Amino acid sequence: MTFKEKVCGLLEDGLLEKPTLFLIDLTITESFKIIVTLDGDNGVALQDCIDISRSIDNNLDREEHDFSLEVASAGVSSPLKHIRQYKKNVGRILQVETDNIIIEAKLAEANDDFIVMEWEAREPKKIGKGKETVQKRQEIPYSEIKKAIVIIIF
Repeated sequence: MTFKEKVCGLLEDGLLEKPTLFLIDLTITESFKIIVTLDGDNGVALQDCIDISRSIDNNLDREEHDFSLEVASAGVSSPLKHIRQYKKNVGRILQVETDNIIIEAKLAEANDDFIVMEWEAREPKKIGKGKETVQKRQEIPYSEIKKAIVIIIF
């Protein structure tokens, strides 16, 4: 069993004990630096990071490989990578980039195939002069999303 396979197995075991958490990224460098990035359906607490770190650290032999370990939550400005992240952010404002457009709007819905963005726009009236506010709604398949981040509004 390779070092990476062992780390992956220990990480999977740790995550099984915390089903609301999910893996965003796992990196193992050539110098055996292990970097684990997590997210959770209800966020990630410091204790969650500590528990996952222990599930890996306590089961690896430093005599065999001199490694370093870093377990952290996905940053607030990190791009969304998993469907679970979209689902937990329904109702928040996202900036979504595809090949053709960049939309900054409310994430109204997220299912297993696509997201639905909603926003208001000012457009010329169909009859007469002036503009009117119209509700816009667009479905975007995950396969078309190049980058999506949550916009934090203070």
